[in-house]
Amino acid sequence: MATTEGNKGNRHPVAPLNPGLYVPTVAFFTSDDSIDIDTTVSHTIQLIKSGIAGLVTHGSNGEAVHLSHTERQLINRTTRKTCEQEGVPDMPLIVGCGAQSTRETIQLCQEAAGSGGTHVMILPPSYYGALLTTDLIIDHFRSVADASPLPVLIYNFPAASGGLDLSSDTILELAKHPNIVGVKLTCGNTGKLARVVAGNQDSSFRTFGGSADFTIQTLAAGGHGVIAGLGNLAPRACVELIRLWHAGKLAEAAQLQGVVARGDWAAIKGGFVSIKAALQRYRSYGGHPRRPCALLEGGLLESQMAEFEEIMEMEKQLAC
Repeated sequence: MATTEGNKGNRHPVAPLNPGLYVPTVAFFTSDDSIDIDTTVSHTIQLIKSGIAGLVTHGSNGEAVHLSHTERQLINRTTRKTCEQEGVPDMPLIVGCGAQSTRETIQLCQEAAGSGGTHVMILPPSYYGALLTTDLIIDHFRSVADASPLPVLIYNFPAASGGLDLSSDTILELAKHPNIVGVKLTCGNTGKLARVVAGNQDSSFRTFGGSADFTIQTLAAGGHGVIAGLGNLAPRACVELIRLWHAGKLAEAAQLQGVVARGDWAAIKGGFVSIKAALQRYRSYGGHPRRPCALLEGGLLESQMAEFEEIMEMEKQLAC
């Protein structure tokens, strides 16, 4: 069991993360490009009511690289306060804290602990990837885990890390650290996922798929759920897919997985800006990303939105 509060040797026990859907939220901005507190609150409430297992801030969907440290903490505090007001004060809040130096990564972890986070999620440093050996990367994660007041999840996402792809051997080595409690595999390598599940002797270590399009594959290999950006748009569909699988309704689960995978493919191709555009279209909020990113316009936007119609119709049905 992981621990929190203070450096190693001075942490309190933390229960393992519950299996299920964790939603990496998008960041919302006002017309003057400030953090949109009201929309952050309303979106968080919608997600809580859909039956998710937890929330993630400052993941790859959350525009963390567009935010200052102060803005990150504001979003964390707003999300935590909303959870408390909605009667779920203990809902897990995983905070993305990856940075290019070990020093700043530790600083972000400390700030996450002070602003309502329960766990942190760390991308491997990659800017100087050609200079980083596997041993240096392992040392980075261990140093962060030693100093972090919150339990650490490894975030393996090669597309966001200059192509750096942690192997199952590296992940299993890191999983031996008492304050490293899970991994998110956005690499989509289900063989790696199965090896991590099978090779981990700690029953509290959590292995999550990083996209909704391989939810069944994750669960079939013994994974504990998914951390999926599509959950911003269709949390009920993603939760229902997990429920059907665990209920043994495999044919229904497979059918729903197809719908979810098609919707997720639209989000994967369009990135977080497509999720914001779809939120604006189907929920009347979402807004623009920070520059230099931008939403599509005209016919390109309409084509993009058409790809979300099926999953959003499913979400509407499940909400009834």
